[in-house]
Amino acid sequence: MVRMNIVLPAMGEGVIEATINKWLVPEGAKVKEDDPLVEVATDKVDSEVPAPSEGTIVSIIAREGSTIKVGDIIAIIENSSPPSSEESRQVMREVERVRETIAEIKKEKKEVQSLSRDLKSRTPSGKFISPLVRSISVRENITYTDLDRITGTGMDGRITKDDILKLLELREKEDAIKAVEALKTAKKQEKATSMQGGDEVIEMDRVRKLIAEHMVLSKKTSPHVTSFIDADVTKLINWRNSVKEKFYSTEGQKLTLTPIFIDAVARALYDYPMINISVDGNNIIKKKNINIGMATALPDGNLIVPVIRNANEKSLTGLARSVNDLAERARKGKLKPEEITGGTFTITNFGSYNNLAGTPIINQPQAAIMGTGAVRKMPAVIETPDGDVIAIRHIMILSLSYDHRVIDGALAGKFLNKVKEILENYSSDLV
Repeated sequence: MVRMNIVLPAMGEGVIEATINKWLVPEGAKVKEDDPLVEVATDKVDSEVPAPSEGTIVSIIAREGSTIKVGDIIAIIENSSPPSSEESRQVMREVERVRETIAEIKKEKKEVQSLSRDLKSRTPSGKFISPLVRSISVRENITYTDLDRITGTGMDGRITKDDILKLLELREKEDAIKAVEALKTAKKQEKATSMQGGDEVIEMDRVRKLIAEHMVLSKKTSPHVTSFIDADVTKLINWRNSVKEKFYSTEGQKLTLTPIFIDAVARALYDYPMINISVDGNNIIKKKNINIGMATALPDGNLIVPVIRNANEKSLTGLARSVNDLAERARKGKLKPEEITGGTFTITNFGSYNNLAGTPIINQPQAAIMGTGAVRKMPAVIETPDGDVIAIRHIMILSLSYDHRVIDGALAGKFLNKVKEILENYSSDLV
């Protein structure tokens, strides 16, 4: 018998811990490789941890409701046969990811220690602050004014580690009291509202809170500007209608407009790479890969943005498969953490609900987002050899919100016009 530790795997960029939501198997259960074992929640996404190999779960270490760090052991599995070479490689890859995460944590710790060394050794009133106390103060955001209020219990009135810990304990108690009072006040207001007007008070769920924070952060970070352009997609609609039945019969999937929009945007981003950027302080990061996120509405009313990586390298058939697969698994809550990170540009479709246009909010840390409106039949002026005529055409509005710190109106206008040209003259290798 071979026993193997099951550790919490790396859950995506910047994620160092997760909460155990629910174990899907009990101790003693026999599982196959890749069977889902446990549901975990991070600040980015809920996901499942699969079994690394076939075997029996002999011990569950991380209990439901507990918060654990990447690399911590969550369970132990027993296998009657030694792991295969592929399983060994998987374990080594996971170990390497854990090592990288631990290295990042150590780096952050060193940065805190370095910062603490740069701080003064005495408070404004002259109290001596040891390196250890300075380090804790930096990590816990304790100001020198706060330190001056402490009566040190060390020799000659020095502030000790225990003094700092007591201050933190007192702060936590004060925060808890404030939270309780705020909750009482909120309940009183809720009761008063209910009694007076019959309004229903609905608390945001965890995902909605994260979305709200992300949207507010984006508006605070980037000065948003939105440009609009309309596109005559009559040829595109006619072409799609002529091939969609054959596509469904050969591929077993529907050909929607979304993969076509993604294809057009990917081509335009290739021609205008300074739209495919992000901002880091005073630096502009020009992205090597074109990874396009597609905003997807969930059944509970929330929103998630799965990412199609290297979209410019995929055929229309490949894009259609990716779009349908990601959208379906997003609605079922089956996306992996790495499938919602790493995007460099986002598309959101207002036309799904027959909306003409909108001004989308940039998905940070990206620098731009495009909205696609509903396709409508409208009268339009068409130039012909015999003169201008009015005809019924399929028209849609495209909108581009962009970070005006790094993208000006001229560049945004050229990019939008390029997308328009591609859609109006769309051609594909799809047979």
